[in-house]
Amino acid sequence: MGYRRDIQAHPLIREKCRELIYDNDTLRKIGAIFLDNIKRGLGKATHADSIVKCFPTYVQDLPDGTETGKFLALDLGGTNFRVLLIELSGEHFEMKSKIFAIPEHIMLGSGEQLFDHIAECLAIFVKEEQVQHETLPLGFTFSFPLSQRGLTVGILERWTKGFNCSNVVGNDVVQMLNDAIDRRGDVSIDVMAVLNDSTGTLMSCAWLNKNCRVGIIIGTGNNGCYVERQENAELFDDVDNGSGKVMINLEMGAFGDDGCLDFVRSEYDKDVDRNSINPGKQIQEKMISGMYMGELVRLVLEKFTKEGLLFGGKGSDMLFERKRFYTKYVSEIESDEPGLFTNQKQILEELGLKHATEQDYVNVRYICECISRRAAHLASATITTLLHKMDEKKVTVGVDGSVYRYHPHFRNLMMEKIRELCDPSIEFDLMLSEDGSGRGAALVAAVAARHKKKALTT
Repeated sequence: MGYRRDIQAHPLIREKCRELIYDNDTLRKIGAIFLDNIKRGLGKATHADSIVKCFPTYVQDLPDGTETGKFLALDLGGTNFRVLLIELSGEHFEMKSKIFAIPEHIMLGSGEQLFDHIAECLAIFVKEEQVQHETLPLGFTFSFPLSQRGLTVGILERWTKGFNCSNVVGNDVVQMLNDAIDRRGDVSIDVMAVLNDSTGTLMSCAWLNKNCRVGIIIGTGNNGCYVERQENAELFDDVDNGSGKVMINLEMGAFGDDGCLDFVRSEYDKDVDRNSINPGKQIQEKMISGMYMGELVRLVLEKFTKEGLLFGGKGSDMLFERKRFYTKYVSEIESDEPGLFTNQKQILEELGLKHATEQDYVNVRYICECISRRAAHLASATITTLLHKMDEKKVTVGVDGSVYRYHPHFRNLMMEKIRELCDPSIEFDLMLSEDGSGRGAALVAAVAARHKKKALTT
């Protein structure tokens, strides 16, 4: 189904969506506020009051290619988690993995239930791979805000992404995992490191690209990490292994929790936040990530329908139902070739909107583009800030997450916007982390094992 090339989104809709479009001056202002947040997060005196926490990860070294052996990884970042077995030998690696689901009753149950479930799945996997009689190093990707006290000590600050397990906040998740493994008594595992998904992404990309210094997640959640000088990370209190660097977990999804982004937040952002499981928390994440993008679009569609600007003023029960417009719909609608509405027609029919007209199709696509473009531009503003802060002339940014991976234009939108905002003397690239943060977790464990072996032999 095509449309005439002169059909554009309705002028009133374009006018009402203007608040969702940020010019470069606005994005630079957001970047400057973000930089101030980072500086406060790194400082001992200001850390407690900073929203962007800048937790030291205690990961000091990137892979150097000498890591060898078998390593396990646990990758917990959402409603599913992966267990991986990775074998490294120089530039070569083999990976086997299995995905396990976390039922909602466990996501909202006790911490002991959660870690018993993880330990059970881990035991199933190592038995299937016939490595249950080996004591393998494990890297644990735990993609929730952690305050790390060492490479194997991570205290949960707060839950995000719909999790709300009791008796975990304030506790060491590595200890809880070890306790759950011990309760089983049927497998032996050496947890070498706990990290978040952005650190894993950075490590995974750095194994392939030596210029990688930043890791960004744009998926169910939003976070980032980067390589910082130890002297600037005032909370880092470990021995320098010789690099003089440490990876910093920004916890940047919380950027804006102190109200600093209120000047660009729309009524739709406020509605999403108000009706979330954690009102007032993870403000930037709620403007960018896949957990909320579909709902933002739905709220705009609902409002415009009720105002008579869409679907002849006649909506549907499903359109007016919270969380019923999935983020994958945004990617699918924008995947339609210009002038064709194959995916969108099917989606709107699923939602009970068979009466949508050609003009409605154009309007809906425009609304989706406004929301996804804004997300890409917000992410670009924060990445540009990191590129400027590191003072390196060639930087690769490792990126992972479902929004970045599956939205058809997200990478191009980010590349274009970072070029506009970034100092032209900095050469940058965005690199998709092909196998997610799982390989990164195994690589952190491998680097830690290399240091441990070196310490034992000197």
